[in-house]
Amino acid sequence: MLSTTSYAGLPSATALQRLAQSLAVLDAINSPDWEYRYYSYNPAWAPGEAVLEMRDGEGDEMLVLFRPEGCVINGFLHEYDQPAKAQVTRGLPEAFDSFVFEEPVASLGTTFCLWYTPAHGWQRGVVENEEDGSEELLYIFDNDPATYAEWATDYYLDETDRRPLTTAAVAPIYHHEVLTKAMVLALNEELEDWVALAAELQEIGYPYNFN
Repeated sequence: MLSTTSYAGLPSATALQRLAQSLAVLDAINSPDWEYRYYSYNPAWAPGEAVLEMRDGEGDEMLVLFRPEGCVINGFLHEYDQPAKAQVTRGLPEAFDSFVFEEPVASLGTTFCLWYTPAHGWQRGVVENEEDGSEELLYIFDNDPATYAEWATDYYLDETDRRPLTTAAVAPIYHHEVLTKAMVLALNEELEDWVALAAELQEIGYPYNFN
């Protein structure tokens, strides 16, 4: 289980950014209404920066910043005590300072923090409480399409008539294959607004062909 005490299995920054795009695409397909999505991806957060945002609507949020220097994960779980930020960010590269210590992260809060640079791989600051809830947010980063299929079936399809998501339907998006209408309908047979989805795919920067 991925966590701040067991993070060796996290993908590299480059692989994680591709996964971030995949998660955003999958959520755009499964939840055309942005308000109810877990994952969204902004490739133009700031010049040279992109961000994956996770929010569960109940107070837990995770922001992942991607820069040329690598990436940093800031997690906040509202049911856990916040540790001293100077401790959990000890050793944080300067390139990530403004993101972690300024808005919106400053107001959001930080219960755990991890960062990646090509030179040193994944790192963390001082973790005094191993039960920080990080595994509740980081598990989706195992890069296994079955993980998303299981979670999204439970979250998006509960009390609906849609058929359960399969690993086979999710896997092509994890592999960044060009998205087709058939691939979309294998995930959400009820999707109708192809213009809106195409606009979102353009914003995310994911390839598609709906002809």
